[in-house]
Amino acid sequence: MHAASPFHFTRLSPRAIGIAAAVVTVLVWTSFILIARASSDPARGGTLSPFDIAFCRIVGASLILLPWGAWLSYRDRARGIVGQSSLLGVSPLPWRVTAQVGFFGGLLYAMVAYNGFVFAPAAHASVLLPGSLPLWTALLAALILHDRITLARALGLGLIVLGDLLVGGLSLIGAFDGGEVWKGDLLFMAGAMSWATYSVLARRHHLDAVRATIAITAFAFVAFVPLYTVLVLGGFVPGRVFSAPLSELLFQAVFQGWGSVVISGITFTQMIRYFGPVRSTMITALVPGLSALGAVLFLGEPLYWNLAAGLVLVTLGILFGVRAAASIDNKTIAAHEGGTRARG
Repeated sequence: MHAASPFHFTRLSPRAIGIAAAVVTVLVWTSFILIARASSDPARGGTLSPFDIAFCRIVGASLILLPWGAWLSYRDRARGIVGQSSLLGVSPLPWRVTAQVGFFGGLLYAMVAYNGFVFAPAAHASVLLPGSLPLWTALLAALILHDRITLARALGLGLIVLGDLLVGGLSLIGAFDGGEVWKGDLLFMAGAMSWATYSVLARRHHLDAVRATIAITAFAFVAFVPLYTVLVLGGFVPGRVFSAPLSELLFQAVFQGWGSVVISGITFTQMIRYFGPVRSTMITALVPGLSALGAVLFLGEPLYWNLAAGLVLVTLGILFGVRAAASIDNKTIAAHEGGTRARG
């Protein structure tokens, strides 16, 4: 017998890869909320503005994704596939699709989400940003894709609405006292709607996850980076992206660009590949609770009763809706298999 080499490693099983992808996805999504709040909150002395952070996010992701997109477009042309790229070949999708998904998933989402953290705490973002995403996705899918909303799923969405009202409704009441938290809450809701629109459009056009991620980054780069550069250097807007410490710029580019866009995009796709869309949604339902807890522990934010209740309702709504969807999927699969056996 030969002794096993100490340098011999067995390949990771699909289960191990799926679990690792799920852990990374949840950690990045949770960290996104905490870091964005810590970076954008004026009271914490952040150097960069929300638009500066969006600039770092887009540039950081572009360093990886634009060359990747150019390579995919070159490979398509080499295979005789024409008309499937745009933006001088850095987007591997046609211009019309690139503009649609890029506006909602690449540009608008970053603009409204980062600005929301200026006004509202991370606990509000936990409920209203990832927490309300299933609500807007279901409504837009029903409107655009004509998906059917069952009674069980409607009950789950109703719980999400109640949770959102507990959080955002009370902040709107506080607006009469001069508070500004409601502005952040509305921006978070707009961010959830923007990402939901991107998700539904990606389903409508049957987009590959990698190509869609590259396309939204390419559009955001072309539409925002040159214009913002001119505005900042010309003194038209008070951005500090060209005068802030290099270490801060690199941190935001690496985390917001490489982490939030590139890495979590890949791990989320890998998670869906192993666990399926229904179980994956149940896993990401951990994000609102974890980020709200992280805001209390790391940012010192108070967790008021309405936030805690809203968080519970939103999480229950997500889980309830997902289980209802899983039940429908299982019945569909069983009916299909029964029909296959009958035909056999």
